[in-house]
Amino acid sequence: MPPGFHLLIAAQFASALADNALLIVAIALLQEQGLPGWWAPLLKFGFTLSYVLLAPFVGPLADTFPKARLMAWMNGLKMLGVLGLLAGLHPIAAFTIIGFGAAAYAPAKYGLVTEMVCAQALVKANAWIEVSVVFAALAGMVLGGLLVSPALLGSELIHHAGQGLQGLADAGFIQGSRLSVSMVALMGVYLAASLLNIGIPDSGARYPTAHLHLPALLRDFWRANLTLWRDREGGLSLAVTTIFWGVGATLQFAVLRWAAYVLGLALDRAAFLQAAVAVGVIAGAALAGHKVPLAAAKRMLVFGVALGLLIPAVGLTHHLSVTLPLLVLVGVVGGLLVVPLNALLQHRGFVLLSAGRSVAVQGFNENASVLGMLGTYAALLALDLPITTVMVGFGLCIAAAMALLMRRERKRSRQDQQERQEALRPPAALSP
Repeated sequence: MPPGFHLLIAAQFASALADNALLIVAIALLQEQGLPGWWAPLLKFGFTLSYVLLAPFVGPLADTFPKARLMAWMNGLKMLGVLGLLAGLHPIAAFTIIGFGAAAYAPAKYGLVTEMVCAQALVKANAWIEVSVVFAALAGMVLGGLLVSPALLGSELIHHAGQGLQGLADAGFIQGSRLSVSMVALMGVYLAASLLNIGIPDSGARYPTAHLHLPALLRDFWRANLTLWRDREGGLSLAVTTIFWGVGATLQFAVLRWAAYVLGLALDRAAFLQAAVAVGVIAGAALAGHKVPLAAAKRMLVFGVALGLLIPAVGLTHHLSVTLPLLVLVGVVGGLLVVPLNALLQHRGFVLLSAGRSVAVQGFNENASVLGMLGTYAALLALDLPITTVMVGFGLCIAAAMALLMRRERKRSRQDQQERQEALRPPAALSP
């Protein structure tokens, strides 16, 4: 890996660690405020909405400024969102602000990877990125669980730290929540991520200055979106990653609710349960990075079908001893699916568009999927549909969608093979 790549991984890890831990803290804050359970997915909805709304702008933005410096600024914006949460801003509004920072951070991060790493090493680089993302999710869930656990919140250390914030609460600058110390700690993690970003060397890549007025940006983004979808390999990989990230975001909340209702686990312990999925994804991503070349990425579609079928299997279990290995297996097949196809998508996007624009298009589609799936999930919960029924139906729909994509790709491959055979066939002899 090139110089500065591992510093990029460390910065990415710190930022994603804080994102995931803050989600658990915000869910606990919603519970503290007495809001119903279906509000929890709306935190992620507000976060993800920024990705969709800002998609036409963040690609050119990432290509206009040095990407490492832009990432540092965006971590500062995330800190501002946490400060709003401390000051009493509604958690969904605060998460929308944090989503603004994350939306611009993503194309800068992935764009910097494609600028720093050659095409032959992209699968390996993506394995590093996905392992860091998932390990950050794992550690973030654990950290979030610790930050909301009654044992920690009732400890003498947190009591003394909270007294230091009490003066600000009395003056009306922040809300008097028992979670205030936890939020301040996460601001420190975002600060560490910003400092790591500043240390990443400039890749030296520069792009033509983009048109900054709104109609031109929207036209450019729409053309880029169509270009990537119409490309055979780009469209296939974009469809798979779009489904995958929508599944991942929804499963994150479904597992928390399922663990509470079926296994009877409190929020802090249910957050640890999510670690099983993260461990599996790390293993699957590492295996893909070492064993799957870019040319074989499309063969991984079968793991998408397996992923969809495993979700109902998890929902129908009632014993932790069975649930844990199933959740690990969900993660393994997810890692084997997403890492090669994400690398293929980045490669095609970099060839067809530019680093920042291709990742912005990818982010728009993937996060539109997250919005749609989370919105549907929240609506089903508001209708009091049993969580097990939701998980079974959800998983079967995913398996069917992946099976259709796999069938279409196999049909196209057979057509290509027939065309090659026709081209190699010698011309028929002319009759005398």
